[in-house]
Amino acid sequence: MKINFKENLLKDLKKYKNEIFAKHYAKYFQTHKGGYGEGDSFWGLRIPQQRVTARKYWKDINLKDVEKLLQHRIHEVRLTALIILIEKYKKADDDAKSIIVKIYLRNSECINNWDLVDLSAPYIPGHYWHNNSLKDFWKYAESGNLWKERIAMISTLYFIRQERFAETLALSKLFLTHNHDLMHKASGWMLREVGKRDTKPLISFLDKYSKVMPRTMLRYSVEKLSPEKRKYYIEKDILENEK
Repeated sequence: MKINFKENLLKDLKKYKNEIFAKHYAKYFQTHKGGYGEGDSFWGLRIPQQRVTARKYWKDINLKDVEKLLQHRIHEVRLTALIILIEKYKKADDDAKSIIVKIYLRNSECINNWDLVDLSAPYIPGHYWHNNSLKDFWKYAESGNLWKERIAMISTLYFIRQERFAETLALSKLFLTHNHDLMHKASGWMLREVGKRDTKPLISFLDKYSKVMPRTMLRYSVEKLSPEKRKYYIEKDILENEK
């Protein structure tokens, strides 16, 4: 009898269902009407439970079934699918990596909350875009879709780890006028990561744009600077806003 790895994986995940956690996650990830996670559903699973399940199945489950899991209505199932995709991508040759990236991008509407994006973007599209064409990278960055924009920004974490900062700085400039706090946080986080590796490009960016940076972006970006530098840019921002 042929083993149905997808159904077995779902059965294993269901064993961990927790209504109390599910209610908490629904509130935390703003699934209410008008929230950034509007309409999403949870089983109340913990991340370690999803990782254990992913480790059990990632080698044997095929990409077609992983894609179906990525399209599942339950948030944690989609997250587990992304963990599996990451593991498959790490072990794949260049041709298989290209296939996995295509699966990721054509299902990006299912990667629709910040935890799903942050878990996966550096390791799949980030790695791929760093080593290949940036056409889809810029398409996502300029899409006007919150989650695609965040995928583009967080994917640059892989670039940053390779000491490549240009794309992060360009997107941070692009998103200076973004209207969503989740993008302010993402931009500030990536700027902070740049500064952890080389303070010069961060300082240069702050000197040019700190006056117009959203306050959340600014605060995130300066977190790892010296106390004196943090105070300088924060107080500079306050003084400018009071004028």
